Amino acid sequence: MYKILTMKALNPTVMQMEIESPLVARKAQPGQFIILRVDEDGERIPLTVAGTDAQRGAVKIIFQIVGATTYKLSLKNEGEYIQDFVGPLGRPTELEGLKKVAIVGGGVGCAIALPIAEKLHEMGCEVHSYVGFRNKDLVILEDEFSAASDKLIMMTDDGSYGRKGVVTLPLQEALEAGEAYDEIITIGPLIMMKFVVATTRPFGVKTTVSMNPIMIDGTGMCGGCRLTVGGKTKFACVDGPDFDGFEVDFDEAMSRGASYRDFEKHAYDEACNLFKKEVE
Repeated sequence: MYKILTMKALNPTVMQMEIESPLVARKAQPGQFIILRVDEDGERIPLTVAGTDAQRGAVKIIFQIVGATTYKLSLKNEGEYIQDFVGPLGRPTELEGLKKVAIVGGGVGCAIALPIAEKLHEMGCEVHSYVGFRNKDLVILEDEFSAASDKLIMMTDDGSYGRKGVVTLPLQEALEAGEAYDEIITIGPLIMMKFVVATTRPFGVKTTVSMNPIMIDGTGMCGGCRLTVGGKTKFACVDGPDFDGFEVDFDEAMSRGASYRDFEKHAYDEACNLFKKEVE
């Protein structure tokens, strides 16, 4: 059993927890993920490590309430326990030798991008962060990104906070102005990453994408995170989650991901109804 040390809501649908897991806290690196179960009858879900505190033995996770398991997890309280917490898994993001990097994050994907930005900043790299959300109410981790970035540009789709528009707008402006990035690392919804890659391709800047959003089982056995990279079949959880964005077939990945939406909604609705009945 693993103790929940801290818990707070970052916005109406996104939660942050710190889980007591000393071994994971000592080993986890940016880009890696864990697998957890809320209880002994629960499903296994992968969540990216959003930060660690080795001294306290704490591992930070940030998750969006989108299905039955994340809903059950959100109902837990500080001091309570979850059944399993295993990791770190996946390949760490490769950061050695980078001197100037653009981090492009969208929505809850910013939780994955933040530890990468923090590690780069710690290494003395110049970090430019472009982060976007649908509106002001969904903004998360602004202070943390500000502390880890030499330049931070906040975007919202409706203009209710920061600049109005999508993250590719200021990124393209920067590239056209001559910003010479060693690498661009982007994490967020698949459609966002697809257009980030389309923006950077003409400039020939190495662009790494994180395919965490399509992971399900986390071990390569379910096949749900299967994708085509450079014409070859890869699995996000065991071969990634980071890949060369220029080689990823995003259309295929988005099509496969959409096939699970009805199932996820059904499971979420069932879980909500079950807990409502228990409360009543």
